Formats: sequence, structure tokens, C-alpha cells
Amino acid sequence: MDPTTTADPPKGAARAAERRGYAVATERSDDTPRGSAGGPDVAVAPRRRGGWRGRVHTTLDLIRANPTGRVALKIFIAVAGAIVVTVGIALIPLPGPGWLLVIAGLGIWAVEFHWARRLLGFTRRHVQAWTRWVTSRTLPVRLALGAVGLVFVSVVVWLSLKYSLGIDLVARALHYLATH
Repeated sequence: MDPTTTADPPKGAARAAERRGYAVATERSDDTPRGSAGGPDVAVAPRRRGGWRGRVHTTLDLIRANPTGRVALKIFIAVAGAIVVTVGIALIPLPGPGWLLVIAGLGIWAVEFHWARRLLGFTRRHVQAWTRWVTSRTLPVRLALGAVGLVFVSVVVWLSLKYSLGIDLVARALHYLATH
């Protein structure tokens, strides 16, 4: 075996799928002509990377080989992505990983949905462009951008606490300063 190639798909999962009557794409040797695998013709995808990514892709391909598995996977990915995106959107106004969770939810959706893959690529390009732009500025400009961001987050936290929990931090701080 060529040392640059990866291992075959897990044999146990492939055998189990074949026992159930599903066609499983496997790698053929170079001397075996196409279409002579003995079963239905299966398009052989190019070999993927090894490691955990290869195992995940192989597992997803095996799940997608079954019509019920394909629908169940689509539903599972949709629900899991929706939960992560919803939690991320809820955390955006609060200090924490709100946007990171929204992008992670998009990454989950991108496993099954083409529109999410495109939106994730769009987001990645714009975040990288913003990062390049900010890092190319002078230190005073970066400090000003950081201060504007801090003020924005502070105002959002203050408004969130005031209107959702009824806690007015500014009024309490002013009252504390007036009485002490």
C-alpha cells in the first residue's frame, strides 16, 4: 500500500451495510477494471484524509447510503444546528461566545445543507477580511475600535438586564455613588 494513502473504510460498518443490501463504495486495486466489482456499479469517491475526519466522512457516507438514514441524518443535523444557533443568538448580547456558537451551528448545518456551507464560506471570508483590515491599522485605531466595541457590548448588556430582568445597573451605580 502506498504510504501517502489512507486506510480503507471501517470494515465492520461496511460489512454491516452490505449485509443489509446497501451498496458501499470501496477502493479497488489498480488491476481491477471498473464495473467488475461483482455487484451494482458504485461510484468510487476519491480517497479522503485519514484520521478522525476520514472516519467521520465514511460514517456519514454509510448513513447516507440508507434512505432512512439519509432522512434521519438530515433531521438530526437540522435540529442540532438549530439548537446551537438558537443558544448562540440568545448569548450574542451577553459577554461570551454568542457569535462563536452561531458560527458553530452554521458549521453543523453545513454538513448537510448547501446553503449553510455557502453562508459559512461568506462569513469566513468577511471575518478574515475584517481581521486583515483591523490588523493593518495603527495601534491608536485598534484601541479606538476596541473601545467602541466595549461600549457597544456594555450598552447591550445594560439594556438586556434592564428590560429582561428589570435590573438597572446604571441607576444602581448612580444611587450607590450618591449615597456613599
